Amino acid sequence: MSGVTPVSDGRSRPARPGDYDSIAAVIDAWWGRPVLAALPRLFLDHFHDTSLVIDGPGGLVGFLIGILSPSEPERAYIHFVGVAPEARGHGLGGALYQDFFALARADGRRAVSAVTAPINSGSIRFHRSMGFTVAGPVADYNGPGIDLVVFERPL
Repeated sequence: MSGVTPVSDGRSRPARPGDYDSIAAVIDAWWGRPVLAALPRLFLDHFHDTSLVIDGPGGLVGFLIGILSPSEPERAYIHFVGVAPEARGHGLGGALYQDFFALARADGRRAVSAVTAPINSGSIRFHRSMGFTVAGPVADYNGPGIDLVVFERPL
């Protein structure tokens, strides 16, 4: 795209606890609805070493909140991913996932999982394109009446 200034070089960095404030400031706007409650500060306080951020010239353009499961030593989990609306379509989401896959592999993980709401067709398409299998919607996955689609991907 000639004449378009890149929003980022696509390189991620490890998240820091202080990144929470930048994420919290934009997350509802990026989703177009209130979603901040699904990402409490504890994720950046306790899982920043396994989470990633992409900065652009004007600040935050993408993030991935990931967890290396303490209960399932072969599994990693992607809890939340966001890319600024103006930065979408430049491969930043895929870059975040690839960086997380590498981080998980380096720790001996063999699989990555994630979930989304059945209505989130964009997320379902994206995960399929990243090599995830899709199961569901799984009835009552997150409690009565809260069905979710489950993604799994071997590393």
